[in-house]
Amino acid sequence: MSWKITTFAPRPVIEGALLAHEDAWDWDADIVISGSEIAEDKPDDWQLEAWLSGKPGKAEKAAIASLFADGAPKFAIEKLPDVDWLTSSQQGLEPIRAGAFHVHTPEHPAITEPGLRDYCIPASQAFGTGQHATTAGCLAMLTHMKRQGLVIRNLADIGTGTGLLAFAGLHLWPRALATASDIDQVCIDVVQDNAAANGVPMGGGAGEVTMLAADGMDHPLLEARGPYDLVIANILAGPLIGMAPDFAKALVPGGHLLLAGLLETQEAQVRRACRRAGMRLAARLVNGDWSILWLRRRAVR
Repeated sequence: MSWKITTFAPRPVIEGALLAHEDAWDWDADIVISGSEIAEDKPDDWQLEAWLSGKPGKAEKAAIASLFADGAPKFAIEKLPDVDWLTSSQQGLEPIRAGAFHVHTPEHPAITEPGLRDYCIPASQAFGTGQHATTAGCLAMLTHMKRQGLVIRNLADIGTGTGLLAFAGLHLWPRALATASDIDQVCIDVVQDNAAANGVPMGGGAGEVTMLAADGMDHPLLEARGPYDLVIANILAGPLIGMAPDFAKALVPGGHLLLAGLLETQEAQVRRACRRAGMRLAARLVNGDWSILWLRRRAVR
């Protein structure tokens, strides 16, 4: 991305813009949007950033302005150096410990400790190095689910990014079938590289990860390998709401769904969609501003 538009506003205003972006079904995919707090000591002061591949014109500015119900705050527009911003932003990230896992980039050493699985996930073209609160929260929740005695024989990680959550699920349930998918074709190579680096077997059998590119649950192999005991989806609130019925259909009766990528303010909407699809909440945790939800499909009576 070579251009960036930044605007500052109170947290509710930015969160409202993010929700509007998720609801904009005709949004230009070349405009990438994110929102975040400016600093940890200023939790109510947020910024919205939009990355574009070319200089923003009237149409692009109008699209971003339309996300703000009461009028857009002032925009700051800048041309960026020609670098891989995702990779650059992840360089030197501090390792994290979450549940039974330690995750670090290659700049940091591995940890050898009983009961702790170490993963080295480099900065890459895919989301999910473990440092984001949603990914770390999923690792913690997966560990909790295992400690609650869950037996998982067949799992799927939808929107896998780097493959980390699929790897973690397979570590906790090492004889399971594991399917990982992402809408971005580039993730296939990313997951394969990360699997090789971390000793995770790839393949179609028990104890192996099968990787494929798919839009949500829409793929014949995803359907053929189901139904699943566990589906993991760390994406965004809008897609989670839209795919709730698909997740329910993909689960065995009594099966488990782990959702993340939603702000705490979006949790009620996601849970409502899941209830309508026949799922109930088993547990939740909040990591920063983000909710991580463990839900169960109702068993057939």
